[in-house]
Amino acid sequence: MNGFHRSGHGRPAATGSRPRRNRRIQSAVSRTLRLLVLIACVGGPLAIAAPAANASTRSRASALPVTPGSGYLALGDSVTFGYEEAQVVPAPDYADASSLIGYPEMLAAELHLKVANAACPGETSASMLDPKALSNGCENSPSNPTGGGYRTQHPLHVSYKGSQLSYATTYLKAHSNVRLVSLMIGANDVYLCVETTRDACQSPTELAAVAAKLARNVGVILSAIRNKAHYRGQLAIVNYYSPDYASAFDDAGSTLINTAVDKAAEPFGVEIADGYGELEAAALHSGGNTCLAGLLTQTGPPGTCGIHPSYAGQALLAQALEKAIRL
Repeated sequence: MNGFHRSGHGRPAATGSRPRRNRRIQSAVSRTLRLLVLIACVGGPLAIAAPAANASTRSRASALPVTPGSGYLALGDSVTFGYEEAQVVPAPDYADASSLIGYPEMLAAELHLKVANAACPGETSASMLDPKALSNGCENSPSNPTGGGYRTQHPLHVSYKGSQLSYATTYLKAHSNVRLVSLMIGANDVYLCVETTRDACQSPTELAAVAAKLARNVGVILSAIRNKAHYRGQLAIVNYYSPDYASAFDDAGSTLINTAVDKAAEPFGVEIADGYGELEAAALHSGGNTCLAGLLTQTGPPGTCGIHPSYAGQALLAQALEKAIRL
């Protein structure tokens, strides 16, 4: 997803200078997304070579159906985690991870699955591989690169040491009943580029580098799931929504991430859960504005939203995932 101008993705919002900082980020992101639109139109340097998958990877058709009682492993960032901004009313209880409900918990309740949600708010594709890599608020952040992330202050849905990917491979080896693994990652990769580059990630070269790095990391993640954990069940990519489908800028950011991830995932026998399309259809009656449609967290008066899905938005992501998998 994009819409990073509204708040830091995956971190409790700070106070004080945050509004002024958000306006600066909004301006920077708008300029960045203009370049995204330009790159998409001219077919520029976003062509990404997908990593090769192991020949032993089975086709999607051979994977067992997802049935009641089977296991489900959810991987990703704050959207998968079910994170809500601190301004949401009633205020979220970060000390109780079970009170934060994301699409994995909704899907598990609907299909009677045993879910392990390993997502971490602020996770990037790099920090998913190495917890010491810079994240956008999981283990660390640009303002505190040595620590102070969400995971160091609050519990996750499941407890583990090391990287999220390491947990995933270990979990899959130990739980043969898992029939579904989902992955939603990449939004924080772009946001991190905006925050850490002098020009707020405005150049086509920087954007292409972010997309290429995201694709490489997704290839490593999926290769480990298929070839290191030897997982042969259903594997789904959940696509990000746009915070405002009527905005070419916001829309282009989501498209950049989804295109890079989907392309990299192709060799690994994945299904694509069209979260983008589900929320787009639901936002049509609000002129494509995801906030006005009630699909994003409300952080103030009506029309003031965060960047994370509301309960209704999370339900639509769960619906997209249910449509993509074989039952």
